[in-house]
Amino acid sequence: MTKDNSSSLANSDTPIPVVQIHPADGSGPQTPDPEHGSHRLSASKLKDKLQSLGDDMSRESTGRMGDRMINLLLAQVLPSEDPSSTSPPDDSYNASPQVKDRRSRSYVERPNFSLPTMSSNFRRFNSRIGVAFVFQNRLIRLFTWRQPTQTLSFLFMYTFICIDPHLLPVLPLACCLFFIMVPAYLTRHPPPPTSYPTDLYPIGGPPLADAPTIKPAPDFSKDFFRNMRDLQNCMEDFSRGHDAVLQFLTPLTNFSNENLSSLLYIVLLLVSCALFLVSHLLPWRFIFLLLGYGATAMGHPTVQGLLATPENEALIADAEHEGRSLLLSASKQDIELQTSNEAREVEIFELQHRALHDQSGEYEPFIFSHSPYSPLSPARISGDRPRGSAFFEDVLPPRGWRWSDKKWTLDMLSREWVEDRCVTGVEVEIEGERWVTDLHYEVLDDGNRDRTKAHRKGKSRDVGEQEREVLRRAWESGRPSRKGEWRRRRWVRMVERVGSGAVRVV
Repeated sequence: MTKDNSSSLANSDTPIPVVQIHPADGSGPQTPDPEHGSHRLSASKLKDKLQSLGDDMSRESTGRMGDRMINLLLAQVLPSEDPSSTSPPDDSYNASPQVKDRRSRSYVERPNFSLPTMSSNFRRFNSRIGVAFVFQNRLIRLFTWRQPTQTLSFLFMYTFICIDPHLLPVLPLACCLFFIMVPAYLTRHPPPPTSYPTDLYPIGGPPLADAPTIKPAPDFSKDFFRNMRDLQNCMEDFSRGHDAVLQFLTPLTNFSNENLSSLLYIVLLLVSCALFLVSHLLPWRFIFLLLGYGATAMGHPTVQGLLATPENEALIADAEHEGRSLLLSASKQDIELQTSNEAREVEIFELQHRALHDQSGEYEPFIFSHSPYSPLSPARISGDRPRGSAFFEDVLPPRGWRWSDKKWTLDMLSREWVEDRCVTGVEVEIEGERWVTDLHYEVLDDGNRDRTKAHRKGKSRDVGEQEREVLRRAWESGRPSRKGEWRRRRWVRMVERVGSGAVRVV
């Protein structure tokens, strides 16, 4: 069975253009064929068109290929989800205290992480970072004595600045003149070649070249890949230096050995106080001059060769080991620290409730609260209900602490904690279950009417003072009283501080 596909072509009613190639000598037909609708091009014109099309496609494909390559590179090392956008679960009891993250978006409002933005910024940064690596290479050549005359010239300038520090503001201005403006002027006004006589090549006159401009390195050019190479080496140098500094300083300052870190803290504190008093008497010019000459001399190849010998390396390692041993022995002899964990006592109040009109009823367990909910407490006066946990098992230790006792202990000295908190209007049991029960006086009704009258007259006494006055009057008058609707007793338990393995991320 055949199927008619004549309607599948959109240009079925018009001739289809066909490109034909003819010899370059023009022997073939040069006019278009109206019957077939073909456009005949010579081989040279077709070659030029294909080359121009290929250049355009190569530029577009190069940019797209660069984006794809950097995106793939970053996708291998970066997470798919921004960690700063997710928050850890809220564990109000067992979690350690949160340290303020000064790099989070909640601390400083900055754009969120984006892989395309990261790729674009990396390409822009890499194409413009070349000047920093040029400066770095010049510093390396300067301090490694590649050209001793340049290093000695630097030492002379450093000596002048140390002798007269007022010359320091001149340094950036002189660098701008001799390293930026003079090379730019020489680019526009180049000196005459030595092979030409000076009368044929005048020094003055209009500029002979364009003003120099700094342009970013094109993508995938030689300078672009050189910047990537230098950036790779710079990241390795920074990682090694970072790890070396942390390896040397962290054991001394992170209190992993508390005796050693405490001794170092005391030494630094004493030195800081001493410098605060006598720093103006020290010859700082000579000190900085000596340090600069010493650091520059360390980069000389001869000095590096002497320090790189196995004997000197072993001598330096032994000196470092002896210094650490001396500090350790001094810290063990002079520093005494408490090795046991810090212990504290925590409290909880067991509250029970009974309806005020039910004199024959029993008190029923209500809640375990951190507050005794006394008659004159702010929460009681404002009408708030007590807050806490319904069961003992729900009471957890504070953050950073753990239970050191197996169970809660009833506080048998109920009168002491009542007197310490100045709790009034309660009945205290000094035997038995040690309940502290509210007392309800009939005179309270009269006291409420008195308070209303006092407010109407404009008196400024607060509610607490009025309640105390009502209770005092009821106590002195000997009016009959009955137990109120709340009673409580105090439970205590010991806790000890828990050590947390803190890791600082930089």
